[in-house]
Amino acid sequence: MFDPTAMIMADKATRHHVLSAQPKAPTIPERPPRQRGYAIRRLTVAALRRLADRIEPCRVNTSAPAS
Repeated sequence: MFDPTAMIMADKATRHHVLSAQPKAPTIPERPPRQRGYAIRRLTVAALRRLADRIEPCRVNTSAPAS
Protein backbone atom coordinates (compact mmCIF):
# COMPACT_ATOMS: atom_id res chain seq x y z
CA MET A 1 0.00 0.00 0.00
CA PHE A 2 2.98 2.28 -0.48
CA ASP A 3 1.97 4.98 -2.94
CA PRO A 4 4.69 7.53 -3.66
CA THR A 5 2.30 9.77 -5.61
CA ALA A 6 -0.01 10.11 -2.62
CA MET A 7 2.95 10.95 -0.38
CA ILE A 8 4.12 13.69 -2.76
CA MET A 9 0.61 15.15 -3.00
CA ALA A 10 0.21 15.06 0.79
CA ASP A 11 3.59 16.73 1.27
CA LYS A 12 2.71 19.53 -1.17
CA ALA A 13 -0.69 20.07 0.46
CA THR A 14 0.90 20.19 3.93
CA ARG A 15 3.55 22.69 2.82
CA HIS A 16 0.91 24.88 1.17
CA HIS A 17 -1.20 24.81 4.34
CA VAL A 18 1.69 25.56 6.69
CA LEU A 19 3.22 28.29 4.54
CA SER A 20 -0.11 30.05 4.04
CA ALA A 21 0.17 31.48 7.57
CA GLN A 22 3.32 33.45 6.75
CA PRO A 23 3.23 37.28 6.93
CA LYS A 24 3.89 37.53 3.19
CA ALA A 25 1.05 35.16 2.30
CA PRO A 26 -1.30 36.40 -0.43
CA THR A 27 -4.56 37.84 0.83
CA ILE A 28 -7.92 38.51 -0.74
CA PRO A 29 -9.06 42.12 -0.22
CA GLU A 30 -12.43 42.62 1.45
CA ARG A 31 -15.33 43.88 -0.60
CA PRO A 32 -16.80 47.18 0.45
CA PRO A 33 -20.36 46.82 1.81
CA ARG A 34 -23.18 47.41 -0.61
CA GLN A 35 -24.82 50.80 -0.18
CA ARG A 36 -27.42 50.52 -2.93
CA GLY A 37 -30.02 48.54 -1.01
CA TYR A 38 -29.67 50.46 2.24
CA ALA A 39 -32.43 53.00 1.49
CA ILE A 40 -34.84 50.28 0.38
CA ARG A 41 -34.11 48.31 3.54
CA ARG A 42 -34.76 51.38 5.73
CA LEU A 43 -38.09 52.08 4.00
CA THR A 44 -39.15 48.45 4.31
CA VAL A 45 -38.29 48.36 8.01
CA ALA A 46 -40.19 51.58 8.67
CA ALA A 47 -43.26 50.33 6.80
CA LEU A 48 -43.24 47.00 8.64
CA ARG A 49 -42.82 48.77 11.99
CA ARG A 50 -45.83 51.03 11.27
CA LEU A 51 -47.88 48.02 10.18
CA ALA A 52 -46.95 46.08 13.32
CA ASP A 53 -47.88 49.06 15.53
CA ARG A 54 -51.21 49.40 13.75
CA ILE A 55 -52.03 45.69 14.09
CA GLU A 56 -50.91 45.35 17.70
CA PRO A 57 -50.37 48.74 19.34
CA CYS A 58 -48.08 49.03 22.35
CA ARG A 59 -49.85 49.79 25.60
CA VAL A 60 -48.44 51.58 28.57
CA ASN A 61 -48.39 49.39 31.65
CA THR A 62 -50.65 51.25 34.13
CA SER A 63 -50.66 48.54 36.81
CA ALA A 64 -47.09 49.29 37.90
CA PRO A 65 -46.82 51.84 40.73
CA ALA A 66 -45.25 55.15 39.85
CA SER A 67 -42.01 55.85 41.64
